[in-house]
Amino acid sequence: MLTALALYTFVMCITPGPNNLMLTTSGLTFGMARTCPHILGIAFGAATQLIAVGAGLGAVFALEPRLQIVLKLIGTLYLLWLAGKLWRAAELRGTALAAPITFFQAAAFQFVNPKAWLIAVTVIAAFVTPGDGYALRIALVCAVFAIVGTPCIAVWAAFGAGLRRILHDPAKLLFINRTMAALSAITAGMFWL
Repeated sequence: MLTALALYTFVMCITPGPNNLMLTTSGLTFGMARTCPHILGIAFGAATQLIAVGAGLGAVFALEPRLQIVLKLIGTLYLLWLAGKLWRAAELRGTALAAPITFFQAAAFQFVNPKAWLIAVTVIAAFVTPGDGYALRIALVCAVFAIVGTPCIAVWAAFGAGLRRILHDPAKLLFINRTMAALSAITAGMFWL
């Protein structure tokens, strides 16, 4: 079971999604060091979300599906807001006054990120069996997500930081920012499919 959980975690964390698009953009705009709180905030938020679902929040969503729609709407609006900011971004030197997403903002975003909810509900349902040791199994799932998932999402930030080193042409940077903005908007639209 541990191997299956690690593989699931790897696939879910390495594939594109709202977090990874935002991390790539943050790495590009702010560099790896200033993106680290964002990475750690995602890991903390994911663990908190797994614990919440394990404690019964998943059942609340099953009883009241309108809550999921509200969360999906908030997540969509947030991603569209970020996409708008990216679209208007001009060049790296213009970002000196901008600030990267903070630890707590990244953690809070997990609670409006539909992909994060899907992952949390699926993991608890598939990998955490009820009964004796339930809390320990939830802690194990959180540890696997921290050990496997954190490096996966860090790859996306490192990719953005790598682009930062080679992109000195404002026109190329504008193209990349607008491409990331479009991908963020498309991801927001995919929440509703």
